[in-house]
Amino acid sequence: MKTKMLSAKDTKVAADILSMGGIVAIPTETVYGLAANALNENAVKKIFIAKGRPSDNPLIVHISSIEEIHSLVQELTPEAVKLANAFWPGPLTIILKKSKTISDLISGGLDTVAIRMPAHRIAQKIIKEAGVPLAAPSANLSGKPSPTKVEHVILDLAGKIDAIVDSGTCNIGLESTVVSLCSKIPKVFRPGAITIEQLESVLGKVEIDSAVINRLDENSKPISPGLKYKHYAPKVKVVVLNGSKKQYIDYINNNKTNKVAALCFEEDVKNLKVPFVTYGTEFDPSSQAEKLFDALRGLDKMKDVNLVYARCPGKFGVGLAVYNRLIRAAGFNIINL
Repeated sequence: MKTKMLSAKDTKVAADILSMGGIVAIPTETVYGLAANALNENAVKKIFIAKGRPSDNPLIVHISSIEEIHSLVQELTPEAVKLANAFWPGPLTIILKKSKTISDLISGGLDTVAIRMPAHRIAQKIIKEAGVPLAAPSANLSGKPSPTKVEHVILDLAGKIDAIVDSGTCNIGLESTVVSLCSKIPKVFRPGAITIEQLESVLGKVEIDSAVINRLDENSKPISPGLKYKHYAPKVKVVVLNGSKKQYIDYINNNKTNKVAALCFEEDVKNLKVPFVTYGTEFDPSSQAEKLFDALRGLDKMKDVNLVYARCPGKFGVGLAVYNRLIRAAGFNIINL
C-alpha cells in the first residue's frame, strides 16, 4: 500500500478517505491518532491490523461537537456534562455506557464507550468534514512509544495505512486523561494533562484505579486503552530508578558496565559519566510529558547500550501521567534507591 502524505491544508482529502472506509493518521494535541470511521466496522478492523493491536484493547471515539455524543451513549449524565463544559475540547476522555451504535470491536467487548473531543484544530476539522465520529488510537505499532512527531508515524506505519496528515509536533505529548463515569464514584483509568486535582474541582471525589501505577492482572479485561499490555517500550531494556537526584546519579556513575545509558532530566546531564537522553526539566512535568515519547524512541538510536536507567518523575499533577507511561515503558522494572 502506498501511503499518501497530506499537509494540514488537506483536511478534505483526509475526510474523504475516512468517509470511504480508509484509515488516516491525524494530529491531535496529545499524540497522533490512527483514525477510521467509528460507524464502519470494516474500517475499524483496519486499525487493529495496521497497528497489530489486540482486539480486547478498546478504542477511543473522537467527536467534534457535544451534539455528536447523544447517539453514541445510553445517557449523557450530569457529571459528563460538567466535565465536557470544563474540559472539552481538550485532552480528556470520558467513559459512559454505550448505545447500540457502538460495535463490540470498538468497545473491546465491554458495555461502555470512551469518547473525546480533541482541541487540535486540524483534528476537529477532519471530524467535521468526514461527518462521522472517528475511532482513533495512537498512530504507532502496538507497544511502541506513541507518536508525537510525524516522523514517528512514518517510521511505524508508512505502507500500512492510506494517508498521514503532517501537522508538526503534538504540544502535549501524552495521551488523554481517561475517566469513567460508570460507577458511583468517578474513576481515573489513565492520567494525562487533565489532572486528578482538576477533575476533583469539577466532580468532587475521584478514585484512581490501581492499574494506573500497578501491572494489570493478565486475566483482567482492560476498561481503558493503555492498561493491560506493555506500552511505549523501546527495544532497549529500561529500568526506573526511584530516589533523589543524588542517589540516581551516584547509582549510574558507580555502575560497572560501560553499556549503560541514562534517561534523565536536563539538569542531570552535567553530573553524569554515561551517555544520556533527556526528557524535559526536573521541575516541569509538562515539559517531561511533551518530550517523553520522543526520548524513548531516541534510546534505540544509541549504539552499544543494552540497559537504560530512567530517572523517576514526581507522581503528582501531570507528573503522575509521566510516571504512568514510564513504568509501562520499563515493563514495571523499578528499583527503589
